[in-house]
Amino acid sequence: MDDHLGRPVADKWAKQAALLANPSIAPHIPPTKRFNAGNLRSMLSKHQMVVIKPIIGTGGHGVIKVWKTGASYSYTSHSTTHEFKSFEALKSALDKKRKNRPYLIQKGIRLAKVGRRPIDYRVKYVKTEAGWEYRSMVGRIAKPGLFVTNLCQGGTMVTAAEGIRRSLSPSLVEEKKQQMRDLTVMSTRMLEERFPGIGQLGFDYGIDVNGKIWIFEVNTRPQ
Repeated sequence: MDDHLGRPVADKWAKQAALLANPSIAPHIPPTKRFNAGNLRSMLSKHQMVVIKPIIGTGGHGVIKVWKTGASYSYTSHSTTHEFKSFEALKSALDKKRKNRPYLIQKGIRLAKVGRRPIDYRVKYVKTEAGWEYRSMVGRIAKPGLFVTNLCQGGTMVTAAEGIRRSLSPSLVEEKKQQMRDLTVMSTRMLEERFPGIGQLGFDYGIDVNGKIWIFEVNTRPQ
């Protein structure tokens, strides 16, 4: 199968549901709920910081960081932050940003950083006539002032090894790369079973400040 072919699956919720069915993968997926007032209120109460994003969407577009500080609420979209004195005012503002698009809410992960810039990782995995094979494993460092790391939004690409070395420790490079490879293989097995015909996958991984690996999402049309 050429790497420009393969079934597209745009629904983040459906892909995550497939991965959650595997007990070895589930602990690496941030707690996630559909966007509504009750879920947003409860997740902010439990986690203090969450990320909301379109169920259908790519490139980090429409992704918003939301957090609770005492009795006030804030959100950051791109590089602009807004503060609200009530949950109702926050929810109203987010509804205007969403424009009726279905969103999901994901627990915010405090990523390891290079300098003060968050870094995450993209692993591209492609099906060929010989089977699945890796095409790339890279780190993406957010543009200064942004929390999204997407290259199309000014992120900087480095090798995965360099990213792990600079954000965590040189001694963790091989361990973390192998953990991402293992999760990629397990996840691909689950996704291929649920969505026959997929041919290329882009896994977005984060490593938090404690060194735990998280799967943020899987793209079937990775750039």
